[in-house]
Amino acid sequence: MRADRLVATLLLMQARGRVTAAELAAELEISVATARRDLEALSSAGVPVYPQPGRGGGWQLVGGARTDLSGLSASEAQALFLLAGPAAASAPEVKSALRKLMGALPGTFRADAEAAADAIVVDQAGWGERPKERPPMVSRLQDAVIARRRVRLAYAGREKSSRLVDPWGLVDKDDVWYLVAGTAKGRRTFRVDRIVSAVVTDEPADRPSDLELAEVWREVVEEVEKRRSLLSADVVLDRRHFGVLQGRFGRHCELVAELPGERVRARVAAPVPVMIAQELAGWGGLVEVEGPEPVKAELARIGAELVARYAK
Repeated sequence: MRADRLVATLLLMQARGRVTAAELAAELEISVATARRDLEALSSAGVPVYPQPGRGGGWQLVGGARTDLSGLSASEAQALFLLAGPAAASAPEVKSALRKLMGALPGTFRADAEAAADAIVVDQAGWGERPKERPPMVSRLQDAVIARRRVRLAYAGREKSSRLVDPWGLVDKDDVWYLVAGTAKGRRTFRVDRIVSAVVTDEPADRPSDLELAEVWREVVEEVEKRRSLLSADVVLDRRHFGVLQGRFGRHCELVAELPGERVRARVAAPVPVMIAQELAGWGGLVEVEGPEPVKAELARIGAELVARYAK
């Protein structure tokens, strides 16, 4: 939008003092003619922007027309740019916002904030993986959350269903997106990759006035993790391997006791015996499962299947 562009132009000039139309065009990714028209528009509107003829000329912001984010401390400014900087590479809106904020910062903060914005690069793709892109459905649902409009979802869960929901917010957990929403049956969480279609309606969404999405999501996580730890098993292994085991089971692995000979007893958990057995089978003789019996039985079954297929 032109209004956004004019603000960006003003803040860029505030930061640099003087720019040429060509420099402005390159920075804002517009044509030189458009940049020149924007500068003339600012001047016509009474903003003290004046052309400077001759070599080394350009357009200069004289006197006032300054925006000062004096409420930010130096450390707050650095924290803000450290957080937002990595996102600017993949989100043009963030890059534009940072440019505006940079121009609005007090001069004494600007150099450190600019350095903070370039200090970190976040590569979310694992080794051997392609870069991951945000699903288009996320943007549609995000618009509905911001506009506070109800959404009619076609959802492919255990069975395909259609329902009208009040979108409360979106959560990105380990590159899997979730929609937290209110429904006729209370709060529900939907995996975005299972949403077949989403139609944003004109109906206003009902969102609790005291809702804090982070707190709601914490409750969702606790509920899910409880279901993921319905069964536990005790295992014995060398102390030096405990960190690896904990890395595999995450929060569902705890140290129970220190044993003689640099050995430890650990407790791991999962929803059902076969899931614990599948994870431990690859450890071979490095772990000894003390119980329960259903986990031992699953390990024996997996071992017998492997022997039957691969033993010579």
